[in-house]
Amino acid sequence: MSKVFRELLKKVGSGTHTGEDLSREEAAQATRMMLVGEATPAQIGAFMIAHRIKRPTGEELAGMLDAYDELGPKLQPCDRFKSEVVVLGIPYDGRSRTAPIGPLTALILTAAGVPVIMHGGDRMPTKEGLPLVDIWQGLGIDWTKLSLAQTQQVFESTGLGFVYLPQHFHLAAEFVSYRDQIGKRPPFSTMELMWCPYAGDAHIVSGFVHPPTENMFRDAFALRGTQHFTTVKGLEGSGDLPRDRTAIIGIAKPDAPFERLHLAHNDYGFSNKNPSLDSTAELIEQVQSVLQGKPSEMMQSAIWNGGFYLWNSGVSPDMHSGISEATALLTSGQVVKKLQEIRKTVASFQIVSV
Repeated sequence: MSKVFRELLKKVGSGTHTGEDLSREEAAQATRMMLVGEATPAQIGAFMIAHRIKRPTGEELAGMLDAYDELGPKLQPCDRFKSEVVVLGIPYDGRSRTAPIGPLTALILTAAGVPVIMHGGDRMPTKEGLPLVDIWQGLGIDWTKLSLAQTQQVFESTGLGFVYLPQHFHLAAEFVSYRDQIGKRPPFSTMELMWCPYAGDAHIVSGFVHPPTENMFRDAFALRGTQHFTTVKGLEGSGDLPRDRTAIIGIAKPDAPFERLHLAHNDYGFSNKNPSLDSTAELIEQVQSVLQGKPSEMMQSAIWNGGFYLWNSGVSPDMHSGISEATALLTSGQVVKKLQEIRKTVASFQIVSV
């Protein structure tokens, strides 16, 4: 048993009156010790649930991110990219009620020349919702068999990369069993929304549900010197803009004050209906229909989100232009062409490996 870790555990697990927050350095040390197995399983489980009850601070999240940066994988910059890389952070435990729009957003952005990185794993506690990797597999793209070097080549060639935890960051993937056993999301589930598995300058998009979480994002990003990020009070904690309520968004850019943005769907001609998630098969059919340019509620959500992210990424000068550009990319076949390009590139590595 690690005596050093025990002391860190005592700080966060001593209750309301005597418990203490960890410093950034202590949080990094604790995370590192859990990742590499210097802490025992009992200590890891105890830390996760104690920290869940205490609630993390921005400083602690910054330390956790420091450890992930030190031990985790990173895709490398590519000179051919003209736009800043967008890293889309979503809850790893997936979606259960509303249809995920993220893969369509990623395809729209990459079709417009904006490189995108996504990350995640398989079905994960506590929600056990539909993960991104299953959606991509339904679209004919299997990220699970690629090495990090192969993923890097796909990223450089197509502009899209996916860091798959069980393959690329097994130390973090081993935390899944603890999540299952404690039955609650640990602080790492918040930190993952901010993680950037990219070695260059990036524009990080972090979804959230509760306003205090956004404040923790901002504190942690400030400590780490992250100047370009977007926060979205999105569907089920993702970066997907809702259509049943005003979208609450925070935008931070280098050398500019934090900007609060409220986007009302009806101001742009969209209805107030979010496509529901009924089954993976039905979702894939809906996405394929959008890629074929067919009108639907899913198409409306794809345009709504695509329009915002094209504007937010600097491709379009304003929201209205972004919506027009997203519509054109989808209906002209450019987005489905990008999907086919990515599918072909990923398949080429799998053929070689066989």
